[in-house]
Amino acid sequence: MSETNMHLVKAKQIHQKAIIFDGHCDTILEVMNHKRSLEKKSTTGHLDIPRMKEGGVDVQFFAIFIEDIYKPERSLKRTLQLIDCFYKEIEKNQDDISLVTNYNQIEEVNRAGKIAAILSIEGGEALEGDLGALRVLYKLGVRLLTLTWNQRNQIADGIWESRAGSGLTEFGIKVIDEMNDLGMLIDVSHLSETGFWDVVKRSKTPIVASHSNCYALCPHLRNLKDEQIKALVDKGGVIGITFVPDFLTQEKRKTIVKDVVTHIDYLVEKAGIDCVGLGSDFDGTDDLPLGLEGVDKIPNITKELLDRGYKEREIEKILGGNFLRVFKEVVE
Repeated sequence: MSETNMHLVKAKQIHQKAIIFDGHCDTILEVMNHKRSLEKKSTTGHLDIPRMKEGGVDVQFFAIFIEDIYKPERSLKRTLQLIDCFYKEIEKNQDDISLVTNYNQIEEVNRAGKIAAILSIEGGEALEGDLGALRVLYKLGVRLLTLTWNQRNQIADGIWESRAGSGLTEFGIKVIDEMNDLGMLIDVSHLSETGFWDVVKRSKTPIVASHSNCYALCPHLRNLKDEQIKALVDKGGVIGITFVPDFLTQEKRKTIVKDVVTHIDYLVEKAGIDCVGLGSDFDGTDDLPLGLEGVDKIPNITKELLDRGYKEREIEKILGGNFLRVFKEVVE
């Protein structure tokens, strides 16, 4: 066997052994809008069960994203409609995928050869300013809340409102405290920088940026600055590197797998191997890098990490071990 083939075999072995954990996708909205289902392999969009199996995905956060037309006064109703859609998809495909709400369930579902699905909500407007709604959504299985999308809501400002310079509202402070008490992951992707610092100060548990990249490599509002990265890591959190081209580089060219791994390299260099994960944003973007056109292409990241000299244990942490660690610590 040639050296190249041996290298490919090694990458495949590492990928099959690792727990692959993706921190963010928007596929449920695609299903809700009747563009496709989870059960059938599609030539459109980025994620379905057959392609998840091909990509080796073991754990997937499914985000509930509320479109602008439903904000602010119909956000909670729309959230419930999307959760209902999610549950129907899980029930139709129960031999392949299961909802999980804690770490032990992830292990049980994976041992059974199924994908572990975790519910998340992208945008705290879903709460409509009511802590009771947060508690009910937790009972429905939601285990991560992205505090804002890009706009302002009752919790805080998103990145589009950065000029205002405001942080968490009084309600936002109560949300952080309640999420800590419930055992929910607090997600700072999309949050304004001032809001980010308020969360760092207030939360008693590790926080995550489910799908964000490095500002130093690509100065986009959605990316984290070095001091934010350090603060998040100091709290024991994890950053899911996203595949969205606009957050990878400002160069006017087609992005590739190497661009994603360059952001991984930067995080590892600046903050260590324990802070990095994957946060694809599949079905939340129109464009993706060459070699990452869908969830079935995730093994290309493993190969690139191996090409760059990462050890097997380090690759396992990046592919899912770090997200698993934080989930286990925070979610009860």
